[in-house]
Amino acid sequence: MHYRVLIIGSGPAGLTAALYAARANLNPVVIRGLQPGGLIATTDEVENYPGFPDAINGFDLADKMEKQAARFGTTYIDGIVEAVELRERPFRVTLDSGETHTADVVIIATGASPRKLGVPGENEFANRGVSYCAVCDGFFFRDKRMVVVGGGNSAVEEGLFLTRFASEVVVVHRRDQLRADPIIQQRAFNNPKMRFIWDTVVTEILGDGKVTGVRLRNLKTGAEEVLPTDAVFPYIGHIPNTGLFVGQVAMDENGYILTDGRTRTNIPGVFAAGDVVDHIYRQAITAAADGCKAAMEASWYLDNLDAQAVGAETAAEGLGQW
Repeated sequence: MHYRVLIIGSGPAGLTAALYAARANLNPVVIRGLQPGGLIATTDEVENYPGFPDAINGFDLADKMEKQAARFGTTYIDGIVEAVELRERPFRVTLDSGETHTADVVIIATGASPRKLGVPGENEFANRGVSYCAVCDGFFFRDKRMVVVGGGNSAVEEGLFLTRFASEVVVVHRRDQLRADPIIQQRAFNNPKMRFIWDTVVTEILGDGKVTGVRLRNLKTGAEEVLPTDAVFPYIGHIPNTGLFVGQVAMDENGYILTDGRTRTNIPGVFAAGDVVDHIYRQAITAAADGCKAAMEASWYLDNLDAQAVGAETAAEGLGQW
């Protein structure tokens, strides 16, 4: 199938791009990817997205955005992009099913994935006590001790969510203070189920078929200890999902796509929005704003292409008269 606008990714950036492109009568298609709704769909409560004074579940927010874009003509494809070709026109996208789609414009909104600890036991015990989604897996560890690694908003917010189930949530942070917003920190410090281990890193995840503990090392003293736990939830940052575009779209040294500040990449007709370009703010609202800008830029780009095509056709007709 050929489309005017093809959007890769279905988080706030991709869905907002779809909404604006659909309202411009561009009939966009969104390839949902591995995590429909993006990372926000795994968040229990979103309190900082405008318009929801009582907070909203992340999955519900993504669902509402998807339905809103569909109302104006967006269509969706369930699949994972396996390869892209952006050096030829029309642009070509191949899915894991073998389907190939082409487009005049591609908007990259593939987001970012949780960064792994990179310690022994992490891969071995994935889905057996190691999880990157508190909303998905917290329930399975009811009345158990859980360890959260990190000190930013995500770590503390997800730790607070886990206190609904846990007997205790231990936050292990490599610094001596949290980086989370003050209001979130205060909630955590006031929660009797949460405690903190400072200046410490996890060096190994231990287990026997499933997680049974973590080995910790204090960065100031070098002292090591084993902390018994039933689950480990790392929240230490994200890595942009840009591997598909290596060698085609310009990126920085960390794999974030470079744009001109207006979501335009180094390839005319290819735009990027959300966490694939933003390693500073990484908020749903900023991703949505990027999606809006990308769709508007795409619309202007296509208008210019259409004008050039009409001009070329008119010129050809004029030559034909001679």
